[in-house]
Amino acid sequence: MTARTTHTGKSTRGSWPVVRVLRDRNAGLYLAGVVVSGFGSSALGLAAGVWVKDLTGSDGLAALCLLALWAPTVAGPALGAVADRVRRKPLLIAANLLPAGLLPTLFAVDSPGALWLLFAVLFVYGVAGVVQDAAESALVATAVDPRLLGDFNGLRMTANEGMKLVAPLAGAGLYAAYGGPGVAALDAATFVLAAGLYAALRVREAPPRRPTATWRRRTAEGARYLWGHPGLRPLVLAGGATMLCAGVGGATLYAVVDALGRSPAYAGVLYAVQGAGSMVAGVLSGPALRRLGARRYGAAGVALFGVAVAVRAVPSDAVAWASGAAVGLGLPAVLIAALTAVQRGTPGPLLGRVSATAGTLVFAPNVLGLAAGALLVETVALPLLLPSLGAVLLATAVALGRRRDAEAV
Repeated sequence: MTARTTHTGKSTRGSWPVVRVLRDRNAGLYLAGVVVSGFGSSALGLAAGVWVKDLTGSDGLAALCLLALWAPTVAGPALGAVADRVRRKPLLIAANLLPAGLLPTLFAVDSPGALWLLFAVLFVYGVAGVVQDAAESALVATAVDPRLLGDFNGLRMTANEGMKLVAPLAGAGLYAAYGGPGVAALDAATFVLAAGLYAALRVREAPPRRPTATWRRRTAEGARYLWGHPGLRPLVLAGGATMLCAGVGGATLYAVVDALGRSPAYAGVLYAVQGAGSMVAGVLSGPALRRLGARRYGAAGVALFGVAVAVRAVPSDAVAWASGAAVGLGLPAVLIAALTAVQRGTPGPLLGRVSATAGTLVFAPNVLGLAAGALLVETVALPLLLPSLGAVLLATAVALGRRRDAEAV
């Protein structure tokens, strides 16, 4: 039996997932782009809220920064259609250069009256992000060896989580020294660098087919394909249910910290522990997907996440740390499984729309969960709320685990 080879012709058998991915030139360039742009985005994500808070003193207006960034996710199916109308590589480059060109306008934001500009830029930033995710997911399926997709998506998660640990600290320091415009300049530079990395990809794309249907019908095709696929639908719905619960659980974080008798700053420690767990999960995802398959791997991750959420009701530092690490390990599993399954199970001409539709179904419930959690945490005691949430997650894991057709991807 011969060893498998990547696009570069180098053997992949017997090497660690990181080595297998990085030996593939396109995969390495993609990951470098994710690290670079993720660093700038994470830094700005923190600085934007602080910037608004400093100018207005309003917590509500500061929270609108996240809303402006997340709102375009709801239009994912329509925005994803763009990725199926044009070549994905130029679109990916343009989706990075657009925010890079807009971010310098934030130098004009120096008073509450100019905040409309910040919110407008963040909204366009979110639109570009949805288009970028759709184009990237579709292009990755073409540019990266299919045998490396599970490893790549796992390492992409690791890179994102790693930047969430490092970049906010860097952004906070840069904001303290140079204010919001300094962070905006950093983010613009990272987008330009990421665009250069994506431009270096070596990929042959067939010209997009001339559309024969209306824009509305083309947009709906992605949703119809996803909903009608017996393997993809259960994974995506399980991902959405998991993220809904993750939003509710996330809203309880400061209540958990209060129950531990700690100051609010202790939440940063728990975030860091969870992030470290997610980085480990990303590295292990490729081998786990090959061994278990998408359905069983996703179900196992949701089950671990459910147990971790339930035990968080115990007021113990040791339990809180263990729970945080388990959340980091379990939560990404169904997300990586669903993304990889979509890339493997969707025809190329539909992949942009299907990827964006899946992204909407998976991540939009997180916003609803945060809103519901903000209400529930004020009215339901943690010893009841968190175990109940864990029970819902375990039921989701059981339902996914029983769906044999979810392996047909």
